[in-house]
Amino acid sequence: MNSTDLKNLQAPLKEKYATNPDLALITLKAEGKLGEGISCNVDTGRALVEAGLHPATGGSGMLACSGDLLLQALVACAGVTASAVATAIGIEIKNGKVMAEGDLDFRGTLGVSKEAPVGFKNIRLNFQLDTDASADQLQALAKLTERYCVVLQTIKNGVGVDFSFSAQKI
Repeated sequence: MNSTDLKNLQAPLKEKYATNPDLALITLKAEGKLGEGISCNVDTGRALVEAGLHPATGGSGMLACSGDLLLQALVACAGVTASAVATAIGIEIKNGKVMAEGDLDFRGTLGVSKEAPVGFKNIRLNFQLDTDASADQLQALAKLTERYCVVLQTIKNGVGVDFSFSAQKI
């Protein structure tokens, strides 16, 4: 896909959303089913992912860790966003790699220390791109990728979460 193709694809959507902002509000959904032992089966729409405890919390390492899944979602979103931005502004990327890593202190999630945070203390997102883009083009690509990456912006800015439990037959 080139810049013109992408702009032609997105132009009617942008016009529709500018004219009627309510049409741009879409609810994405995810659902999981509690599995055997300590696990949760999540249907991604493409495959079933079975998530479980990380080995640092007693897991076997045979199931996906939800922390890894969060980083994978960040990598996927950032990679797609960078590709779309590069296409839109005319930067050719011959090949690229996106890596995310995050630091966790498992004392927090295991309740060993109330001072240790539950969740990532820090996340690093790194791109390695095979491109002939200039330094100015790379700076623009980085700025726009950061601005428009949904998962990155959600992590950086936080979001309110309505949280509830109910007992019912399923």
